[in-house]
Amino acid sequence: MLPLLISSQIREADAWTIKNEPVTSVDLMERASKAFVGWFINHFPERNEHISVYCGTGNNGGDGLAIARMLHQHKYQHLKVIIARFSDKSTADFDANLHHLRECGIEPITINSGEALPDDDSNIIVDALLGSGLNKPLDGDYKLLVDYLNSLNKTVVAVDVPTGFFADGEVPQDATVLRADLVITFQQAKINFLLPESKHHINCWEAVNIGINEEYTRSLNSLYQYIEEKDVRDILKYRTRFSNKGTYGHTLIIAGEARTMGAALLCSSAAAYAGAGLTTACIPGSGLTALNSYMPELMAIIRDGDTLPDIAWKKFRSIAFGPGLGTDESALELFAYVLTNYKKPMVIDADGLNLLANNNTLWQAIPAGSILTPHMKEFDRLFGEHTNWWARLQTAKQQAAERNLYIVLKNDYTITATPDGKLYFNSTSNAAMATGGMGDVLTGILASLLAQGYTPQEACIAGVYVHGKAGDELALPNRMNVVLPGKLAQQLPVTMAKLMA
Repeated sequence: MLPLLISSQIREADAWTIKNEPVTSVDLMERASKAFVGWFINHFPERNEHISVYCGTGNNGGDGLAIARMLHQHKYQHLKVIIARFSDKSTADFDANLHHLRECGIEPITINSGEALPDDDSNIIVDALLGSGLNKPLDGDYKLLVDYLNSLNKTVVAVDVPTGFFADGEVPQDATVLRADLVITFQQAKINFLLPESKHHINCWEAVNIGINEEYTRSLNSLYQYIEEKDVRDILKYRTRFSNKGTYGHTLIIAGEARTMGAALLCSSAAAYAGAGLTTACIPGSGLTALNSYMPELMAIIRDGDTLPDIAWKKFRSIAFGPGLGTDESALELFAYVLTNYKKPMVIDADGLNLLANNNTLWQAIPAGSILTPHMKEFDRLFGEHTNWWARLQTAKQQAAERNLYIVLKNDYTITATPDGKLYFNSTSNAAMATGGMGDVLTGILASLLAQGYTPQEACIAGVYVHGKAGDELALPNRMNVVLPGKLAQQLPVTMAKLMA
């Protein structure tokens, strides 16, 4: 796992590196600026581009000055450096890099507080005004400058964090932020890059390694973690000789109504494709023909009318409950019946979550270690309205710990909250997967992994990663604008085999 650090921890890691490597702070800044420039020149190789580098007078501005010097050394012909000197203070590292810049023959333009802003005809703006330490919305001179730069509609490349954007914590809805086409950030993504509020301010980001000691960052035991491919490779178990269908467990998918059988079919097929030895779908009788036609490998338990199905509970290692089930009285009775008789961790999705939100008495019967898979609206129905995603993270962390559950909060970087109070951000998936039924497939994968003997935490971490990775393999090489859930389910064995190789 890659630890995701909050701003105070980033400063701690920088200080530890400076003290123990040892390296001076200005040399660490040089290293960071060099990493930034290495990525920048790959994206913008044309040396005749007109580039303006806007610098504050703190360490982010010091980075900007070092970057401007290095771009000059790389033969960029049309560089302007603008210093926003809106206070009398500056850091020692800023002053050192200003001296080095002047030694190269570049004299910056200075904007003082209250002065008119200079015209700017550059094609690219490098934003090094303010860094990750921002803890209040922009106002005064900085707000005026950022509003002006946004009005130019130029290509903006931010150094570490866009000016005005909070690296972590709640991002005010009306915050003034310098919109960045690309953020080249140091060492790791900032947590708020991975939340939906960032889409209004950041088009894409890239993390560059600046040599911060990884052993030390791991020792900080961050509550926020980023799932990497190697983590999933360590979790997944390849199939061995002399195994059989019983080795890989039996999962039960309780899903679907007459008009929503698609959810049951997608969820059940995903469970089978993800490796469950046996998959049974508990469906209405009207859906049996569709089930047999869609995937003959699936078995069925029929539920009809007001009669509860006869289920041999002991033979199922996992249950998924809810996709396309409805929320009427018969669905509620069925849910209560399941919770009364089944005590192993289960996966609850879709209408199962809606039933839970509307019937608080069901909470106490949810088996410990179960997995809830809400999208944003379902999450808010379960736990109350939230005005921002940072607040949702804190609620997910608290609820998972208090209820001894796993909460898989679905989004671009799907977040798993665990009972030990940690939050795991997934690193796979893409916009082509934004289509109805994709959540049903994820539910089937999670139920399948539970049936195969993975712990709930392993199932969540590997399940969301494999789900997104299969979508990436379908979308990216083939430039597909839409990936359909049924196709993704069929891709699962291929994706998992690659990860297990």
